[in-house]
Amino acid sequence: MITTTSLDRTFAALADPTRRAILARLSLSEASVNELAEPFAMSQPAISKHIKVLEHAGLISRGRDAQRRPCRLETKAMDEANSWLEHHRAIFEARFQRLDGLLEEMKAERAKRKPVTTKPNKGVRK
Repeated sequence: MITTTSLDRTFAALADPTRRAILARLSLSEASVNELAEPFAMSQPAISKHIKVLEHAGLISRGRDAQRRPCRLETKAMDEANSWLEHHRAIFEARFQRLDGLLEEMKAERAKRKPVTTKPNKGVRK
């Protein structure tokens, strides 16, 4: 069961472009905080804060490899968010299909009606 709190944390974490870039980097392989900080013009503590948000959302985890604490991507939270999005996408797709059907019916009704022609009033002034 997907909790609202879990989705809130996931979407809040994904709302930031730096955190999305960190996730994109981790999709290639695990990396240390210093490795993750390299491409950004921000301090290591600022990157650490982003990592804590991602970790709190369940999008990444940190392990221990001797002196190194590599970060790695976790898929469960992203899978839950994707399931939520897919469910709502299906709902909206069904609504759009009903709307398309209604528009087709309206077009067919309009085509059945004979066009009404009016004669212009010549010589009538107001």
